[in-house]
Formats: sequence, C-alpha cells, structure tokens
Amino acid sequence: MGIRTVVAYSTADARSRAVTLADESICIGPPEPRQSYLNIPSIISAASITECEAIHPGYGLLSENSTFAEVCRACGITFIGPSPEAIRLMGDKAQARGMARAAGVPVVPGSQGPLDGVDEAQALADEVGYPIMVKARLRRRRPRDAHRPRARIAGARLCHVPVRSARLLRILRSVSREVRRGGASRRGPGAGRPERDPRPHGRARLLDPAPPPEAPRGVARHVHLPGHARGLCKSALAVANAVNYVSAGTVEFLVDRAGSFYFIEMNTRIQVEHPVTELVTGFDLVREQIRIAAGESLGYKQDAIQWSGHAIECRINAEDPEHFTPSPGRVTAWVPPGGPGVRVDSHLMAGYVVPPNYDSLVAKIIVHGTRPRRGGGPDAPGALSETVVEGIKTTIPFHLKLLADPTFLAGEFAIPRFEQHL
Repeated sequence: MGIRTVVAYSTADARSRAVTLADESICIGPPEPRQSYLNIPSIISAASITECEAIHPGYGLLSENSTFAEVCRACGITFIGPSPEAIRLMGDKAQARGMARAAGVPVVPGSQGPLDGVDEAQALADEVGYPIMVKARLRRRRPRDAHRPRARIAGARLCHVPVRSARLLRILRSVSREVRRGGASRRGPGAGRPERDPRPHGRARLLDPAPPPEAPRGVARHVHLPGHARGLCKSALAVANAVNYVSAGTVEFLVDRAGSFYFIEMNTRIQVEHPVTELVTGFDLVREQIRIAAGESLGYKQDAIQWSGHAIECRINAEDPEHFTPSPGRVTAWVPPGGPGVRVDSHLMAGYVVPPNYDSLVAKIIVHGTRPRRGGGPDAPGALSETVVEGIKTTIPFHLKLLADPTFLAGEFAIPRFEQHL
C-alpha cells in the first residue's frame, strides 16, 4: 500500500524478525507488558516521535481496549479498529447479549443481565433448565503473558464482580463469522467462517480450518448448508449494525447438536486466524482494516465474496506438546515450509530468543487447497513435516498426530471429542 511502517517493540523483542524487517522501529520499554506493550503513554509518545498517523493494535494486548482507542482519538491518531464506543459495548457480555437479542439474533437461554443474589439465580435456573453456568459479566483480556503463573486468578474474587448465568448446552463446535463494515456506506458484507477447536490451559485454539467441515453423523445435517451459512452471516451483520461497528471484526457463535446456533460474543479486532479467511476469499483483511480506518467505503457487496477451496491454520506454540507447558529459549535453527498454497506468518529466525514474558505463539502455518479435506485437502501434514524448529519445543508433533486422526479427517471432531482425544 506504500505506507511506511514503524514497529514498536519491547527490549525482549529487539531481535525479532518483525523489528529487522520494519521501515523503522522504536523501543517502548522493558519486557514487562505493563511497562511496554500495555503502556499507553509510551506507545502514544513513540507514535508522536515517529510522526505516525495511525496505530494498528494487532490482535492482543490493547486491541480491545476502549481507553486506548479513546486516547488515540484525543491525540489525533487514527486507531485502526472500531470506535471506543463499539469496543466498550461489545466488551460487556450482558450488554452485548441484550443488543443481539434486540437485533433478532439467537442467544443462549439465560439471564438478561447481572444476577442479584442466589435466590434470583435459583429461580432463573429452574426456568431455563439445567445444567447451568455462572459467568463473569465483563470480558477481561489477560495480558499476553501465558508463561506466567495463574495463581493470581483467585476464585474467591468472583463474589466481587457482576455475574450472569446461562444454560449449559451440548455444544458441537464454535463457529466464527468475520464481518467488515466501513467507509461512507457504514454497511458491508460478512466474510469468513473459520471453525475453532480448543486446547487445554484456557481453551485457546491450536487449529483453525475454514470453511467448517460437514457436521458429524447423528447431528442435524443442515448445520453447514448454504441456508445455515446465510443465517450466520445475517446474524453477524445484525450484531455489527446494532453497535454501528466500523472496521473488521468477528462474531462468535456456538452450534449445538440440534444444529441451532447462538451468539456468544464479538471480538472487536482482527483474529489470530484471519489468514484462513484471506486464503479462501482472496481478501487481505488487514488491508481492508487500513482502508476502512482511512474513511474509504468497502466498494463491494456480499455477492463479491466467493469461496475458493479449503484452508487450515496450525498455530505453532513454544510449548511441550505432551503437557502444553511453556518452552521459551533460544531458537538455534528455523526453516519454514514452502511451496504452492503454503503461507507462514512468523517472527522467528535463527538466534532469536523466545521470551518467557508473552504468549507462546511463535508461528502460524497456513495451507490452502482446492479439494475438500475428506478428499485429501490441504497438505498441512506435509508442510509441518518440512518445518524445522530447533532449540525449543513446539506443538508441531501434536498437530501431526491430530491431522492423522481418522475421526478428525472424517470431519467428526466436535469439541467434547477433542478434549477426550487430548
């Protein structure tokens, strides 16, 4: 796009590939996230010193922080993302749920807002049915410091935050719909339908295919037929329109074994798994974010978005694949895969030290193919087998085992089965 880019980095990332490739780079603090990547004054100062007109927040840390977006606005710097108001509205789960309901979008049966004591919770549980879940009302994004102990998250603190409840469903899988709205039209099409599969330790995702495979045997077969996809797209856009959302974002749904889908939340940022959508649609979503932030209209309608083949993203983490425990350290060798249909997003290079301060994600290997996965599909195992990462342990062996599993290859891996497999 001809836009010069400044990368802001902490001292722990001084030798990362992103820093070496940037047009310009600037250090914003020490490894501790609160002194660097979460330090709003430091980031704003760095943008001012380097005369930046806009800030792209990525997909972690401050990407869904309404205060940061407000500060950018006050300083005359464009925040490449939605408005502070939209971030705040979607960050309150009870409020987001209410807006989705008002827009005619299906939501999981449960409370309309925060619960006032045990008696109210008991009455609601009797009404909507068991089993029941009690959840915190507000989304609290933890800093991307997954290697740190989690003992500070004390269950006793639950009594000090507003809570809501919802019926626990027999969930088949989690499905996402990426949406884009922007420019003069303030309306736009939805794009993307990558399916997520969780892993332990916070239920983060390791593998992201798009589009989702067909539903398993014994589950309503209409789950992924065109009519169902149109329903998801319509619901995702209804949520975005309800908050006047301007940018790229993702609306998350749960699909149960009856084939029904339910809104759960909206991620007001670019997703980690956005490459799978880019490969099957041909749209560069980060480019679209920048265009929208610059005030441009989308310039196309929903019909312009065509699917081509299948893609799958494997998230390579610096973790022991047997127990998913962190494995930071120096990378002594890094040879990424290549060839037709293979894309690698990574900041790794030989000699780089994976720090213990941040999330363990070190690379994303995305493979695109024209055939459905049941017919062979993208050769993700081949790409993973070609990948060389030495000096640290990674989750590549886990991916290879999963991608060889007959149940997974048949498209019959629901969330519960995945956890049993683990």
